[in-house]
Amino acid sequence: MKRNLGKALALGLSMTMVAGLAVGCGSSSDSDSSSKSENGKGSVYWLNFKPEADEALQDIAKTYKKETGVAVKVVTAASGTYEQTLTSEMDKSKAPTLFVVGNQASVKTWDDYCYDLKDTDVYNELSTQDFTLTDDSGKVCSIGYCYESFGIIVNKALLEKAGHKLDEITNFDSLKKVADDIHDNAKSLGFDAFTSSGMDDSSSWRFSGHLANMPLYYESVDDNWKEAPSEIKGTYLDNYKKIWDLYTTDTAADKKQLATGGFDAEAEFKDGKAVFFQNGTWEYSGLTKDGAMKAEDLAMIPIYCGVDGEEKAGLCSGTENCWAVNSKASEKDRQATLDFMKWLVTSEAGTKMMSEQFGAIPYKGAVESDNVFLKDAKKYMDAGNYTVSWAFNYTPNVDEWRAGVVAAMNQYDNGGSWDDVKTAFVSGWKTQYAAANK
Repeated sequence: MKRNLGKALALGLSMTMVAGLAVGCGSSSDSDSSSKSENGKGSVYWLNFKPEADEALQDIAKTYKKETGVAVKVVTAASGTYEQTLTSEMDKSKAPTLFVVGNQASVKTWDDYCYDLKDTDVYNELSTQDFTLTDDSGKVCSIGYCYESFGIIVNKALLEKAGHKLDEITNFDSLKKVADDIHDNAKSLGFDAFTSSGMDDSSSWRFSGHLANMPLYYESVDDNWKEAPSEIKGTYLDNYKKIWDLYTTDTAADKKQLATGGFDAEAEFKDGKAVFFQNGTWEYSGLTKDGAMKAEDLAMIPIYCGVDGEEKAGLCSGTENCWAVNSKASEKDRQATLDFMKWLVTSEAGTKMMSEQFGAIPYKGAVESDNVFLKDAKKYMDAGNYTVSWAFNYTPNVDEWRAGVVAAMNQYDNGGSWDDVKTAFVSGWKTQYAAANK
């Protein structure tokens, strides 16, 4: 096999960089012991990335075979072992025909095994190119099959009670104006602008990961990142400071206590103690469970940080769930796989399963989700707003780098200098890149 096995195994960390996106029970199963179709049309072997979807995929494989006669074998890698499993399976005579290539590092490793998906039927069903990965030649190596988003969750009912409307907020200045007014009147209103921004391990990822995505994203656009750079400039760290200062000033929480933990931002938001709460689409079910909050009272807006032109920003949306088709598979198996993929995103049974298991899917025939936040993400995309992609996926030695940023932010909140945050951000990146690429 003409590949660097050590490099492939190292990518295991890259494929699980976003906590919670591919967490599951770690199962492995096979929907069909035969990898050959009985009708000579070819067959499909899907190496699944998401353990929690295994049961549904086994069922959909049976449905597809019953409908078309084409065998679909689904094997699910245990959580956190996808790259190792893929490396092993690709060495077999009957290798996966459908697999996951979820980031640019993975594109570099698996490029030779990626069939060019451009202008295939399933490619033409995409509703956006925001989750499409290409190699240096422009070949479409993989296409997203689901995505998640994060931004600032808004309690519209409280916002209106404070005398404001959602459409007032279009950029950082307007966000700050509204938040300042709410904070200044918090005592009489009975609620504040922002929930707490706890910096203990249970919460700090929202700021050292998701909020840090803002300066990383804009720098990645400026410098056209295709892989993790060995050094970063920190061009937009003053914008990071702007939004962090707003979060930690227009709130009931004392910024000097954020490092100690004990805060529960979700509970604060559900209890009507704040209008704004930075989090993601995955929060929807928790916020609305048992009628805790009404869907019509919720919305998600972009994270504004004062960058020129951010009025046209959308939510921070991304995925590492991207389909690739094995270019080494037989022509029959490859076409069978492409046909199956199209069926998944166009048929009633396929789109229903995709919506239930994966949430938002970036395809024209997608079933509309009940999740208000996913609807908001799509609304911004449909309006032509640019998607703020997940540049934090490039972070080298992610846990170590984030720990350094958190420590510096805690010092800053206790009266330290923002220069320490810049050092942790920029110099820390260089240090961790070197450590990860010895």
